Amino acid sequence: MKYVAMIYGNQAKWDSYPAEKWPEAIAKQDAFNKRYRETGELIGAYGLADAANAQLIRRKDGAPVVTDGPYLETKEYLASFYLLDCESLERAQEIAADMPFADAEPVELWPVLHEAAGDM
Repeated sequence: MKYVAMIYGNQAKWDSYPAEKWPEAIAKQDAFNKRYRETGELIGAYGLADAANAQLIRRKDGAPVVTDGPYLETKEYLASFYLLDCESLERAQEIAADMPFADAEPVELWPVLHEAAGDM
């Protein structure tokens, strides 16, 4: 079954992180990604650009209408997401808890419905 694990943040949070600690943080994240890619449980890991780069797309009269985003007015926004393919919910929870920052920040875990059990 597939799951999406999501990390939230904002530019102020990233700016407050000491610059000298970024190389170690990136190395930990790279090791996490490598470990679970090798098991086949991590399908993809994707960081997103700052919310200032988000756009809202609507259709009007058959043509796209583009405005600045993001959709929600919030202090934090989706910063990155991971697509997992796990044998069980418990395994997806274990992987999410193993993310380098999970001891300080929550990881949101959602089943991907097109492959989820019919009772969701």
